[in-house]
Amino acid sequence: MEYLKLLGILIIVVGFVLKWDTTAVVVIAAIVTGLFSGMDFVKLLEVIGKSFVDNRMVSLFFLTLPMIGLVESHGLRDYAVNAIKKLKKLTAGKILNIYLLIRELAGVFGISLQGQVQFVRPLIAPMVIAAAEDQDKKKLTESEIDLIKGRSAAVDNFGNFFAQNLFVASGGVLLISSTMKSLGYKVDPVGIVLNTIPIAIITFVLVFAYNLYFDRQMKKWEGQ
Repeated sequence: MEYLKLLGILIIVVGFVLKWDTTAVVVIAAIVTGLFSGMDFVKLLEVIGKSFVDNRMVSLFFLTLPMIGLVESHGLRDYAVNAIKKLKKLTAGKILNIYLLIRELAGVFGISLQGQVQFVRPLIAPMVIAAAEDQDKKKLTESEIDLIKGRSAAVDNFGNFFAQNLFVASGGVLLISSTMKSLGYKVDPVGIVLNTIPIAIITFVLVFAYNLYFDRQMKKWEGQ
């Protein structure tokens, strides 16, 4: 019977592979796991409801999606591209490094930029593409544009992942602290932040250097 408790994991794997509705799959998996673990059905529903209420703030970023579509339709992308074309000295790699710095500083103050949707696609990627085209003095190919989009998304991921625990009251810091304490380890939020600082600095240096190398790679596109 103990193995039946793992049916929830199987349901999630099968549901995701078959591309079923994500919310329905997760809820069904939670119910199956709870029932086979011996939980009362009413108590199980209370736990699921409480978890939803406690984490409802996570879904608030969906409210920004209409706003992003609105500003894009009113020329945000075109304005960003034109602004970059006026700044001749800003290369694609330099723009990415500036954004990386902003991303990590935002983490210090606990500001979540929700970068992939709100910044990378409508703003950062078009700016980097415009800088690359101005740098290479030619129209980029589809594969080159895809490479730049991927690099822009990667920079956002680096800045977010390795700097998100720089704020002492961030969700990640509090989760790590509470989890470790529940396991019997004396871990405080300040200590987590202090140990995150060197990781964030190393990340910045390495990604900064690679973005400059990315500039050199793009210069080779001129002759292709």
